Amino acid sequence: MADTVLRVEDLSVYYYTLRGIVRAVEGAWLEARRGELVAIVGESGSGKSTLGYSLLRLVPPPGRIVKGRILVDGVDLTELQGDELRRARGELVSIVFQDPFTTLDPVRRIGDQLLEVLLEHGVPEEEARGRVPQLLESVGLPREAARAYPHQLSGGQRQRVSIAAAIALEPRVLVADEPTTALDVIVQKQIMDLLDELRRRHGMAVVLVTHDIALAAERASSIAIMYAGKIVEQGPAEEVLREPLHPYTRALLDSVPDIDNPRWPRPIPGQPPDLRRPPPGCRFAPRCPVVMEKCRSKEPPVVSPRPGRKAACWLHAP
Repeated sequence: MADTVLRVEDLSVYYYTLRGIVRAVEGAWLEARRGELVAIVGESGSGKSTLGYSLLRLVPPPGRIVKGRILVDGVDLTELQGDELRRARGELVSIVFQDPFTTLDPVRRIGDQLLEVLLEHGVPEEEARGRVPQLLESVGLPREAARAYPHQLSGGQRQRVSIAAAIALEPRVLVADEPTTALDVIVQKQIMDLLDELRRRHGMAVVLVTHDIALAAERASSIAIMYAGKIVEQGPAEEVLREPLHPYTRALLDSVPDIDNPRWPRPIPGQPPDLRRPPPGCRFAPRCPVVMEKCRSKEPPVVSPRPGRKAACWLHAP
């Protein structure tokens, strides 16, 4: 589609460890349109954060991208090196990390850290100094916060500073890696409201990495479900929640408590596979309640059984 700003194609990320190769992300696909919030949802260890870091080429050693493309506004980030890649981080795609206290330098003032972001990307110093207070105000902080050190701010305020740094250059895509996990529920809502406001104001796509399917249901316009390094389903949030195509999506929904249904939550039996030795075929097959024989031997293709929906499951394959 013409307004698709992010397209991930057949992306694989491996960690080369002494105990073997961990296939953390394999054959991943993802799409996001301008102004859209896409939530990547899955269990802990499913590869969500690795996929999020991959969008900025920030996979830590011993990991590396082994194949695939990451297209942001038509630019393939996997082909960029050196200064081109550094400029792309911030101008094309940026990230808000989970813990704002580790994101910020504890011995430098907030204003100096935001100023550095602008100067490193070629903004003239006079203009950059004028934009710092504007950035703080855009995330709901007073101009005086520029003189503060990170330890003088609350957790929610530090996360707002992290968001200000991430949007300083108005990126096309903003990755938010569980940005509310370290915050209390009241501040969580404030931060998510802020991300929604900035997304609409700047027209950027937000990729929200979360294990909280309830949060995704409330905030996302599109949901991608990830299991054992694979994206198994993506589509409009309302449709995915109302009529999931993949058995894992259904199992996730069944595991969420519902006050109107005393039988819930229902746990998912079994354990996720060891990604050093993933099973052949569908990785969810050992835990799937509707598994077929070919699920255990052949990897399911990614199909689109209805407009706007994609799934990797033999139930929907031709």
